[in-house]
Amino acid sequence: MQISKKLSKLNFYSFIWHSLFLALASNFMDVDTVIPAMLLRVGGTSIHLGFLTAILLGGSSIFQLLFAPIISLSSYKKKHLLLGINLRIFSLFFMAILFWFSADMSYSVIISLIFIFISIFSLSGSYANVSYIEMIGKSIRQEDRKSFFSLREIIKSVGVLLSALIVRELIKQYDYPFRYSLLFFIAAVLLLLASLGFWNIREIRSRSVVRIGLFNFLKNIPAEIKKNPNLKYYLLIINMAGFGIGFTPFMILLAKDSFSLSPQFIGNVLVLKIIGMVLTGSFLYKFSKKVKYKTILIFDIFLGASLPVLALLLKGYPVYYQFLFILSGVFVSLFKIANSGILLEISNNENRVFYAGISGAGKIFSALFPIIAGVLIHYIGFTYVFLLVSVSVLFSYLVANRLDLDN
Repeated sequence: MQISKKLSKLNFYSFIWHSLFLALASNFMDVDTVIPAMLLRVGGTSIHLGFLTAILLGGSSIFQLLFAPIISLSSYKKKHLLLGINLRIFSLFFMAILFWFSADMSYSVIISLIFIFISIFSLSGSYANVSYIEMIGKSIRQEDRKSFFSLREIIKSVGVLLSALIVRELIKQYDYPFRYSLLFFIAAVLLLLASLGFWNIREIRSRSVVRIGLFNFLKNIPAEIKKNPNLKYYLLIINMAGFGIGFTPFMILLAKDSFSLSPQFIGNVLVLKIIGMVLTGSFLYKFSKKVKYKTILIFDIFLGASLPVLALLLKGYPVYYQFLFILSGVFVSLFKIANSGILLEISNNENRVFYAGISGAGKIFSALFPIIAGVLIHYIGFTYVFLLVSVSVLFSYLVANRLDLDN
């Protein structure tokens, strides 16, 4: 069933509403700056940071493979979307409570509870993401999607920039642990407001319901990859180029190792990263009809490969080092746009949940990377690990060049 233009427009702006408040919330729980700084503040090591980054940036996505067969049984996916976002809201509230009472807890207990609540937050996001991908695919007309992704990036970037300025001031004004209690409480409230956009979506019934058990789901993956070369290339790209996404928190760790990791520095890099995202979203929205996903991806690969090298070169220059986070924001923003757009291009309404499950499971190497990187940095230092990231991201160009896409 083709969705009407009127309904597509309603859903378009419902998703934009969600994106706006999610953007406002994101810096209060930023996975590249605030959360790593929080973990390091309570005594976390590079190994702790590696595991936490893996959970936040990919580890939980593997569970999409388990969630997809369950969600695929439903003709309507909205209820799964709402369940996922509500669990995320509750986990943030519990994080706020944790830091409110953290003065009476040992660091080991705090770190353990951080991992529990962040795992719930990340897993529920992964559960919601399977439905989110399908909902966008069937709730917004195809000709409007690239405009949606670009406008979403602008809205997100402006909202994130505004919240980054607020977070920077809060970090300066308040001390640990109240600082983090306040940040997570505000994040929970904003995410609650974001969920209203999902409540407003008018979902159309899926044309067919795929009833498939986990075993058959797994068994069908090799055949689907063989049938659709673009899917194979996509999976290789999200693993190889995806190393760059898990790399940013280690830029924070390198900064801590090289010079003072002050609240002012954390606030500055947060704002600079968002400036990069704002510039990227604005440019792509203006030229969304002219720039193809493949072009976006290839440019992003070369940018991502240069970041680790630049970080090593500038680690002794704090003032210049923080400006690398503008490029980091550009890289992350471009990767998200290309990743979402390509997944929608290579799938259809009937197999999109299946592809979302494969996509989540296919991130296994990029999910393991932060763990391995955290251990390697502990034993052999930053230089070899950063150069490994650069080479891996650069090699993904050979795969990206073979993608066959219409848009």
